[in-house]
Amino acid sequence: MKIKASEFEKEVVGAKGKVIVDFYAEWCPPCKRLAPLLEELENEGKVKVCKVDVDEEGALAMQFGVTNIPLLVLFEEGKALRSSLGYKTKAELVEFIG
Repeated sequence: MKIKASEFEKEVVGAKGKVIVDFYAEWCPPCKRLAPLLEELENEGKVKVCKVDVDEEGALAMQFGVTNIPLLVLFEEGKALRSSLGYKTKAELVEFIG
């Protein structure tokens, strides 16, 4: 689900369980390759995925220190646990989620 900064509190911080925030851009080839893998993991019930377009939500991206994309930030019960930069395979994503 694509979210805006105004939805971040409700969709990420207020969410139960694990949430991956995917900081991406439409023009980014690695972001495009990563998207279907994240969708698979969400459909399998492993994690909720919230996508933030860095071109549209620059202030939110700046808040998280995004300088390169794709950047994934894993949240659990509203707290950021860890982040991962760049393309990942599905196996690497499963390991990242924990």
